[in-house]
Amino acid sequence: MTNQQANELSVSAQGDREVRIERVFDAPRERVFQAFVDPELIPRWWGRREDTTTVDEMDVRVGGRWRFITASCDGMTAFRGEYRAIDEPERLEQTFEWEGLPGHIAVETATFEDLGDGRTKLTTISRFDTTEDRDGMLASGMEIGLGESYERLDALLA
Repeated sequence: MTNQQANELSVSAQGDREVRIERVFDAPRERVFQAFVDPELIPRWWGRREDTTTVDEMDVRVGGRWRFITASCDGMTAFRGEYRAIDEPERLEQTFEWEGLPGHIAVETATFEDLGDGRTKLTTISRFDTTEDRDGMLASGMEIGLGESYERLDALLA
């Protein structure tokens, strides 16, 4: 299996209201986790390739809030949430809301699994309030944006 295949993004619907996302990174768990909680690193990988991401707020503690603004040729948009659990470097739970559709909030639980060979498996479960919200997210192109973000994260971690 080539490295490209081994690190392929997997996005799948589960049950009525969940999306399961899996991806392997060629970096130790601590480095991958740090990329998710360091406001200096977020703009270097978060968002689509052609977008510019700015960290407006990032208070990484339980109850702390985050807000990222992305700028593209189509304009600006923002995403926000609140940290619910932080178990460094194993688990990060937060809410996720696109400000363009306020009130539709997902709860994301990311687990960072040390594969024992310098690689990390990231599994994220996103739980939505309704099946419609989940299906809307899947139809939004999120898989493309996420894939591009994770490719940028690969480059950052290399």
